[in-house]
Amino acid sequence: MNKMFCFQCEQTVNGTGCTLKGVCGKMADTSNLQDELTNSVIQLACCGVVNPENTKLIVDGLFTTITNVSFDNESINDFTDRVKANITCSSKFDIENVWNADEDIRSLKSLILFGLKGMAAYAHHAEVLGYRDDVVDKFFYEALQAISKDLTIEDLTALVLKTGEINLRCMELLDRANTQTYGNPEPVKVTTNIEKGPFIVITGHDLHDLYLLLEQTKDKGINIYTHGEMLPCHAYPELRKYKHLKGNFGTAWQNQQKEFDNIPGAILFTTNCIMPVKDSYKDRVFTTSIVQYPECTHIGEDKDFTPVIEKALALGGYSEDQKMTGINGGDILTVGFGHNAVLISADKIIRAIKEGKIKHIFLVGGCDGAKPGRNYYTEFVRQTPNNTLILTLACGKYRFNDLELGEIDGIPRLLDMGQCNDAYSAIKTAIALAESFNCSVNDLPLSLVLSWYEQKAVCILLTLLYLGIENIKLGPSLPAFVSNNVLNLLVEKFKIKPITTPENDLKEILG
Repeated sequence: MNKMFCFQCEQTVNGTGCTLKGVCGKMADTSNLQDELTNSVIQLACCGVVNPENTKLIVDGLFTTITNVSFDNESINDFTDRVKANITCSSKFDIENVWNADEDIRSLKSLILFGLKGMAAYAHHAEVLGYRDDVVDKFFYEALQAISKDLTIEDLTALVLKTGEINLRCMELLDRANTQTYGNPEPVKVTTNIEKGPFIVITGHDLHDLYLLLEQTKDKGINIYTHGEMLPCHAYPELRKYKHLKGNFGTAWQNQQKEFDNIPGAILFTTNCIMPVKDSYKDRVFTTSIVQYPECTHIGEDKDFTPVIEKALALGGYSEDQKMTGINGGDILTVGFGHNAVLISADKIIRAIKEGKIKHIFLVGGCDGAKPGRNYYTEFVRQTPNNTLILTLACGKYRFNDLELGEIDGIPRLLDMGQCNDAYSAIKTAIALAESFNCSVNDLPLSLVLSWYEQKAVCILLTLLYLGIENIKLGPSLPAFVSNNVLNLLVEKFKIKPITTPENDLKEILG
């Protein structure tokens, strides 16, 4: 039996590492091919030729190796060959040297590498819309070169924080790309109910793919429903104007095998969060961009979604309207509270804080997943006092985003700020509030309670550390790739703590 080693996600076996098969469903041969791709990407970076072609290969190569992106050996091999064809120096690298290094060195290099993978996803989405940043591009080379070298713990620790710094710049770039292309998100209510007739479910993260699908399905009698992290797309004016963008199908990504079972519609995956595809719906799954899965039709760079459209029409959809709900039984989800929308209400929020009507703000966000223990976040939100606000983002919100939590002076208590790709919104909002109160973010009545699953969450965490944000509660479990010494550093310098129980954590936060 082939062996592998992977510990980049939260659900890794026994909290140490997957060695025979990934918990994500990835087989050992696929994992090893992704390691070879990672090796090649690092070798390419070490050649030092910074140009758009190499940068795109590095960014998309790193993105391909994120958890739940590509399960297709042939396409991974092809991509590796493309990378190798551009390597013009004799630099050699073996990722095993990282996995077998001193545990503290391994830990710090893993933080950098996994952070770069997450940042690559953001850079990819920005580049699709024509937005690039030379500083971000050059850092991919700098950081990957550093991973290949024998550096001290001090040097690597500094690079961990620099990864967070550059990721902040990259997230701002993506925010600018999305908002200048599709407008600033605006609060909107989204139904979870599905109308009868042909439909396509689009999942992943890519706004441009949704736009192209909406354009190609105009006047064809096909409804479009978002899924997972595509839910926030309803808030963008230039996407919402399409009347056949109807609502949101299902809940979080890890429920797809149950929710897509024999679905009478077509499914388009645009980025990460694909799970092993069951035979009951494999014939109606299509992939595009980075994501690929064996035996599923892939839509290439021409972005001709005709096969998806034809499949949706052939399946015909439901014969009657379907009543569907979120995890807690609600059928209306409110989205669109990006930084622009929240800061428009900043004066009202600030006044409510000063008057004591808002006692505390919680940012409860991050990745969802199938591992037991994530109901912590549902219960935490349920138990927050009525005089508190909850900011949320990423797919972790599906644990509670259909709850009716009420309002404070007309401000909804639950404010959905968007995808994990929109973490910049939460950071910008926190900084703006701190400036209004003439204090640091750490002095605000604000607490971060975060969940993580994969590498995009890692780079967001590194950005929070770079900004010096303290007292983050992190769960459901701590990363397997963080050594005890590095964990102690994070606890000592940034006061990061693992989650315990909702009751205990709320008592500690609120006093």
